[in-house]
Amino acid sequence: MSAIRKPAKGVTMPIDDQPLVLHGPDEAGARLAEFIQRYPRLMILTGAGVSTDSGIPDYRDGDGAWKRKPPVQHQDFMTSVAVRRRYWGRSLIGWPVIRNARPNTAHHHVAELESRNHSRLLVTQNVDRLHQQAGSSAVTDLHGRADEVICMSCGYRCKRDEVHERSADMNPGFEHYSAVAAPDGDADLEVDFSGFRVASCPRCDGILKPDVVFFGDYVPKDRVYSALDTLRSSDGLLVIGSSLMVYSGFRFCRYAREWGKPVATLNLGRTRADALVDLKLNAGISETLAATLGKL
Repeated sequence: MSAIRKPAKGVTMPIDDQPLVLHGPDEAGARLAEFIQRYPRLMILTGAGVSTDSGIPDYRDGDGAWKRKPPVQHQDFMTSVAVRRRYWGRSLIGWPVIRNARPNTAHHHVAELESRNHSRLLVTQNVDRLHQQAGSSAVTDLHGRADEVICMSCGYRCKRDEVHERSADMNPGFEHYSAVAAPDGDADLEVDFSGFRVASCPRCDGILKPDVVFFGDYVPKDRVYSALDTLRSSDGLLVIGSSLMVYSGFRFCRYAREWGKPVATLNLGRTRADALVDLKLNAGISETLAATLGKL
């Protein structure tokens, strides 16, 4: 039951003729607090909207459309030297943005929900590890973690910073470039990467890849099964900061609906699961969570 992480080509936001109402934090916080009081032991699913206040860009706008070109595909990365050159070259600019990011108030509020026993498991689609830095302990990194690199041949593993430093030493001409950072350690840099030297595995000379589920790859089955087991035994599902356009996250809403579990979403903009949820809050995340905690 592994879930493929697809960029949702051909998948569009469900049509909704109703205007999108923006909820104020007090109203949204009161409604979310009531939801949590009724369903106190939740599984929480988070997306890129939780990390934007930490300076990490998100993928989509409020209608679920791409803000930039879709990110690298797993198969392209594995089969094309040119794609790997471009990825690691752009990573010299993009990775420090994630590495240097710090948890924002939303991460700390989510951690407090766990400390108050309202979160049985936090499943995050983010790869930045900011939830863990904020104090959340029961966390599943659904799409992996960007701070580690793995060899696709022998399984060698190391810190992302080690590969970053090797890449910088091997390509001194790239240090003067600047560009807008993109999600997952990427950057919107368009230059000639044909001369970029890619660091290979120091053990077997194999392909090094961040320990992240790239688009087009599959989330490991045990990761999905474990999260679904927790969802089945939870009182409900709370989605925070995700448009749910990627099926690997959206599927949890579908299972919750199938199993009769109530679902609440807190997100600025529409979500792919709007027709499935019991409570939809179009509101600022940090402010709403602060108001919610004040009413619990």
